[in-house]
Amino acid sequence: MRSIKIGKSGIEASAVGIGAWAIGGDSMWGASDDAESVRTIHRARDMGVTLLDTAPGYGLGHSEEVVGKALAGRRGDFILSTKCGLRWDIKEGAFKQERDGVRIVINTRPERIVEEIEQSLRRLQTDYIDIYIVHWPALPEFPTPIADTMGALTELKKQGKIRAIGASNLSDAQFLEHVRAGQLDLIQEKYSMLDRGVGDRLFDLCGQYGVTFQAYSPLERGILTGKITSSSQVQMGTARSRIKWFEPENLKKIAALSEKWAPLCKKYNSTMTQLVIGWTSAQGNGSNVHVLCGARKLPQIEDNARGGDVVLDAADVATMRKDVESIA
Repeated sequence: MRSIKIGKSGIEASAVGIGAWAIGGDSMWGASDDAESVRTIHRARDMGVTLLDTAPGYGLGHSEEVVGKALAGRRGDFILSTKCGLRWDIKEGAFKQERDGVRIVINTRPERIVEEIEQSLRRLQTDYIDIYIVHWPALPEFPTPIADTMGALTELKKQGKIRAIGASNLSDAQFLEHVRAGQLDLIQEKYSMLDRGVGDRLFDLCGQYGVTFQAYSPLERGILTGKITSSSQVQMGTARSRIKWFEPENLKKIAALSEKWAPLCKKYNSTMTQLVIGWTSAQGNGSNVHVLCGARKLPQIEDNARGGDVVLDAADVATMRKDVESIA
């Protein structure tokens, strides 16, 4: 599989990564089979996927625990990323949401990050994290200067507990504060061909400052795989219930896209999933967009991983953009 450099960190990772959000289970995605999740992670590596992304908030620690089991004896096989700043085990912080009977807050203060990374290291059964990402920026109700958060992360880097710093869900101003406060190597943002605003806003900044843009939910939680139709039995969960494309009228639009792109799938010997991953990877300057796709079953990762080898002609990238712009 093609590889991509992660900012200026010196880390190289597969062009497609495996995301472990759904592996956490809970009401966001519904119950997972942990043994199958571990097999899926191992299969990802067999297919050339090296980047593995998780977070404490995915299943309230459960995703990290499952990832830790998958990494046992194989830590060196993966570029591991996890996150900080979302807590359910403390009261102090800005309220984010209530889920599964617990109150989740945002707290990015240095003393809490120092505390939180030890919890993640324990769950992940490792002594270092390759990319440590601030999951959500601080909110006005519980402010923390970005410079303070970056200072704590830089210190963890000096200690060898992390190798690169990332941030997620940023405004332009927050991006600039991060790069002024230290070495930011990656931002993780929701981006798909159906939801292009954030990427189209931040691609230039990433290119200017040498930051890798990592797109999460590029398949719109399954909508863009071409496998979900109006008659499909879909396990929704909270994560999918928020996506307008699962509405019947919108599913028809996606089905029409799938039919229109059938010749492209034939041209590139790809599934629709792989075509969409190839398109997403081609955004930005064509070399600094990393594609993160969730998977917890073998067929999912096998389909996703092959998308890392799909390189589209510029004319086809442009045509596909016009097609999606006509519906979203």
